[in-house]
Amino acid sequence: MAESSVSMANLETSFQKFAAHGDSKATGKEMNGKNFSKLCKDCNIINGKGVTSTDIDIIFSKVKAKSARVITFEQFNQALIELAPKRFKGKSKEEALQEIYGLIVGKEPANVGVTKVTKTGGVDRLTDTSKYTGAHKERFDESGKGKGKTGREDPANTSGYVGSYKGSGTYEDKVKKA
Repeated sequence: MAESSVSMANLETSFQKFAAHGDSKATGKEMNGKNFSKLCKDCNIINGKGVTSTDIDIIFSKVKAKSARVITFEQFNQALIELAPKRFKGKSKEEALQEIYGLIVGKEPANVGVTKVTKTGGVDRLTDTSKYTGAHKERFDESGKGKGKTGREDPANTSGYVGSYKGSGTYEDKVKKA
């Protein structure tokens, strides 16, 4: 293959970011089918006409090893070589490959649909710890931060006195007087 205008190191960086996306144990050396599909969607390789998600799955299955569930960077390149003519019809293989590299380089996995905290209507009222009453009030300090276990459980009183007894600690004084 001729020396490309797009740096392979940059392409590999994008590959690693997508390969490790969504899996804390992933090394970034191998990419699974789900992440390959995500890369193709996020980088606009899937355009609905020439390339569909089905095409992506078929090409992924084609380039991976028979029993493997992941592809390496080399297999990823092979998949791009297969995808390029489908995505950029009418261009030479080399031109199409450069175009597809251009779509991928510098991209990172997009976190579309990440849940954000809402502060509308009743949510504000329900999550304002300063308005809590009763037993719930004991679970938070003045700043609204939870006290953890001490706010949920009553520690055992091992003083030997009943909880509401007012004369606790006065036994020694009474014994000395007698």
